[in-house]
Amino acid sequence: MANTTTAVKSLVRINIIWWAVCATIRAAILLQQNVTFPQAIVESVLTFGLLGACCMFIINNMRYYLPKQEKYYYVLIISLAISGLCLFISKWLVKLLLGKDAHFIQVFEDGLAIRFGISFLLVGCMSMVGLLWYTQEDQQLMNQRKIDAEKLTKEAELFKLRQQLQPHFLFNSLNSISALIGSQPEKARHMIQQLSDFLRGTLRKDEHQWSTLKEELEYLALYLDIEKVRFGHRLQTSIEHDEAALQTKLPSLLLQPVVENAIKFGLYDTVDDVCIHIQANVVETMLQVTIQNPFDPETSQPLQGTGFGLASIKRRLFLLFARHDLLQTKTENDIFTTTIYIPQLT
Repeated sequence: MANTTTAVKSLVRINIIWWAVCATIRAAILLQQNVTFPQAIVESVLTFGLLGACCMFIINNMRYYLPKQEKYYYVLIISLAISGLCLFISKWLVKLLLGKDAHFIQVFEDGLAIRFGISFLLVGCMSMVGLLWYTQEDQQLMNQRKIDAEKLTKEAELFKLRQQLQPHFLFNSLNSISALIGSQPEKARHMIQQLSDFLRGTLRKDEHQWSTLKEELEYLALYLDIEKVRFGHRLQTSIEHDEAALQTKLPSLLLQPVVENAIKFGLYDTVDDVCIHIQANVVETMLQVTIQNPFDPETSQPLQGTGFGLASIKRRLFLLFARHDLLQTKTENDIFTTTIYIPQLT
């Protein structure tokens, strides 16, 4: 509404200036034809004042009805109608006010056809200015609505992706707690507390789109503590990072599903001890996070096992940065490596 009001005020100013200039030129032409100064002023103000008032009516009307397909025909017809009507009214008023001067009436009537053509062109130009102005404003509003709709859609998809990451982990944890209650109740109580802290952290993070690497690693530590209760000594972790990397930003809850994927394909198909290695560094203007896990090539298929976890991360990164190359995976010497690149927004 504020933008529309500003647009109307701007068009009013343009309209006034436009017709004031036209009236001045008309008065100067009349003075060159030996018409008195008061007569020139009265005729110019009447003629172009009427045209200006009618143009203001047209421009104001476009606020509520902006022609689409037929807009050029609309301008043509309305300009012809307004020009003819204003010329008729101004002729009647001029004769009423200044009809006693035969010379003036002769000068006035000699130029009626030319003035009609000029009035038509001037009204048409002013109407086109208003039409283009409102069309551009309407297009800007449509573009803004489109951007807002796309933003809402993207945020909804991001929220959905984040919400879908937790259920299977929660179910696994509850199953482990159920198994521990009978044999190791103390460990089961400890795991329940850890799970509570983890879920509380998840709820807090859901309120924020971004977090620092330091916050993400603290949250990841809670997750790994729970997994270590499940897998015992078989799960070992190694986390390395630059000090500069701790304050870099990344999307909240990004690393946990990647580490979960590493645990799944590192431990599920083997009975050996497995070390998950996590390394974070700042490389130029990006945060680079690398997660490595060993796998058994005879029983695991890590490249096919990117599954929902890594696929969702790749989708989130694309929605946030419009790039497909920010998550990369590779296998080498029975080691599966996932590398994530996070551009640092300035």
